[in-house]
Amino acid sequence: MNPMDFTFANPAALNWLWAVLALLALVLIRTRGRARAMAAFADAPLLRTIAPRATSARPFVRALLTVAALAALVPALMDPRWGAQVEEVKRRGADVFFVMDVSRSMTAQDATPDRLSRARQFVEETVESLGGDRIGLIEFAGTAAMRVPLTLNYGAFRTTLAELVPLSGARGGTALANAIALAAASFPPASAGSRAIIIISDGEDLDDGDADPVATAKAVLEQEGVHVYAIGIGDSREGARIPESRGKDGVRYLVFDGQEVWTKLDERILRETALAGGGAFIPAGTGRVDMARAYAQTVGALERKEFEDATVTRRTPRFQWFAGLAFIVLLVGSMIPARRAPKAEGVPQ
Repeated sequence: MNPMDFTFANPAALNWLWAVLALLALVLIRTRGRARAMAAFADAPLLRTIAPRATSARPFVRALLTVAALAALVPALMDPRWGAQVEEVKRRGADVFFVMDVSRSMTAQDATPDRLSRARQFVEETVESLGGDRIGLIEFAGTAAMRVPLTLNYGAFRTTLAELVPLSGARGGTALANAIALAAASFPPASAGSRAIIIISDGEDLDDGDADPVATAKAVLEQEGVHVYAIGIGDSREGARIPESRGKDGVRYLVFDGQEVWTKLDERILRETALAGGGAFIPAGTGRVDMARAYAQTVGALERKEFEDATVTRRTPRFQWFAGLAFIVLLVGSMIPARRAPKAEGVPQ
């Protein structure tokens, strides 16, 4: 096996190993404590005479086999893959950029667990429903930056999406306009007619006379044929405070001029930008949205285009090997009786 062909599709599942190690420690501590208690009760020869079942190591062996089976499940959950298969496929789809607001206001917790985490969940749910669409990722706060160019590698996209963190820099009103322009300039000419930008933001402080996102969205639609959509996240009525730090005394919130800063969903700019860009605005607020359905009814309605053949490498899942090993170990453990069979009267042991 070529080491370069080996990969884990879900490496985060390695964290379950800590639970397995904790269980192993618990088994060892309990076994040692039981042995000490028995030793305090009587010496070994006497124990074997008066309580032969209590001195059996079978419960300990069964517990170790259970822990070993759980340990084998950890690499299974990590979804190991090797053995690459190369296929030529014809792609038919659209090119879509997700434009994510990563400003400090996106740490507000009116959407659970916070606005940025909810935004990531929305994008993740959308990606799960995609077929042949290429996707890219752009973040913006005070400035706009490309995080993932257009790609069909959804796994790599998800990895970068999970790494997005709030930026502490000052927010400028030009950021969203620059992000839209950056996305529009990053589409290849061959994708004309099947391009979209999806903005996910709380809508605060996005208006700027020098770089208006509404005018920018209208321009990219008229000049490039790029449709712009927007999803608004946050409470538009009461809003929420912006966490600054967490310590022993609890959460400290952002303060300006002696007053805690509250942030609300501002739908106006997001709605106007989406409408100017020939798209639609989805006021998600603090609730849940069926992103697969929303995507199908908006971006999914765009005309799809046939693209040139692409080479796709698929790695064969091998998790079943480890799952099978865990099953066998559990089966062996279940065949070991918890206690020795009682002696039959008159029959020497």
